[in-house]
Amino acid sequence: MPTPTGAEPRWAAAQVAERVLDQGQASDVALEPVCQTLISSQDRALTRRLLHGLMRDWPMVSALLKVLLQTPLKRRDRRVYFILSIGLSELRGAREPDHAAVNAAVEATRLANAKHMTKLVNALLRRYLRERESLEHSATQTPSTQWGYPQWLIEAIEADWPNDWQAILAEGNASPPLILRVNSNHWSCDQALAALAEQGLNARPIEGLADAVQLEQRAAIRDIPQFEAGGWSVQDASAQWAADWLQLEPGLRVLDACAGPGGKAAHALERADIELHAVESDADRLAQVGDGLARLRLSAKLIHADVSKPEGWWDGALFDRVLLDAPCSATGVIRRHPDIRWLRQATDLQHLVATQRLLLDAVWPLLKPGGILVYVTCSVLAAENHKQVASFLERHSDGSIVEPPQHMPAAPGRAVSPGWQVLPGEGGWDGFYFAAVERL
Repeated sequence: MPTPTGAEPRWAAAQVAERVLDQGQASDVALEPVCQTLISSQDRALTRRLLHGLMRDWPMVSALLKVLLQTPLKRRDRRVYFILSIGLSELRGAREPDHAAVNAAVEATRLANAKHMTKLVNALLRRYLRERESLEHSATQTPSTQWGYPQWLIEAIEADWPNDWQAILAEGNASPPLILRVNSNHWSCDQALAALAEQGLNARPIEGLADAVQLEQRAAIRDIPQFEAGGWSVQDASAQWAADWLQLEPGLRVLDACAGPGGKAAHALERADIELHAVESDADRLAQVGDGLARLRLSAKLIHADVSKPEGWWDGALFDRVLLDAPCSATGVIRRHPDIRWLRQATDLQHLVATQRLLLDAVWPLLKPGGILVYVTCSVLAAENHKQVASFLERHSDGSIVEPPQHMPAAPGRAVSPGWQVLPGEGGWDGFYFAAVERL
């Protein structure tokens, strides 16, 4: 039975934080087994919120702990360190009464089988409350503690976006909107909006995106009518725009080259009666594609393979469209996945750029003359985006850039050379890059 102190979600968040920050696990992966131990959906939601708060505040929290802990904790007390971290982050966020947050952290320490540390946790958190201003002044003041990002990433974003870098960083620390995609095979947008209204959920369509709806308040998936029946998917506006770039028509043969977890593949199938081949090298992500298509009553040819090695999976028939949603730094979706800033390293960028180049060159020969390759990333870094596509066009003289979808002239973002870049938060959208190339 859950205790009234709220200790369980604090202890759960501390465990996940350790897995993310010490072991390099993605938070979604680390959260799943921990949240399964929580009975209450409110506790699961609170665990996620506490974890995301710490990810956004980690440099300042770790700097404060250096001041507060005159002697570093022993390795066996590492989880207590993260309970303290969650507690400090929660106190800095001030969403709960201070005494309740402190008490919950103390009780979480008991749950961690560290009763001998409860007095220390209580004393340090109460000292922070008494001396907040001086302690934060004493903590090392750097751009990293100010913005909540690693220094290398701040520098990389500033270099690419000298006029926008502060807005990009600030947006990465904001709470993202909840965007849904209407399954047009299931019902119309008007019918879907009416069903939401009957459930007491306020929502509005997003201009220019035929299937996108934004909820005006947070809601659990189970409260969204017809979700399990296939009426909806959760997908950001930027990700939904990819279907328009593909210029789909019935009967086209389409390759989704890096299909997992399947949102764009499903949207393409909802849009037109196409022959879709979804290739994914990660078996778990391919399983997600299959599960999502099954819920939406859609079907595609699912292929577990390395798309960069067509000789192992390709049947020899050329494609009319290729969607390459390439592996990237994900720096455009940090507001949804704040752990990304700590999971990525500066050295990762070179590897990602090389992988993107390899994939582009591998799928290009699979495209029919007159066919269109759509290259998409959820990154804001130029090396992965317009510089990557410019380099591709230099290598392939039979490629010609295609203009953005004409039906949406007021799309958020701006033209870059080549392609289109949406920065995080523009129009409420996530940060994405798009480029379409026709094979001549």
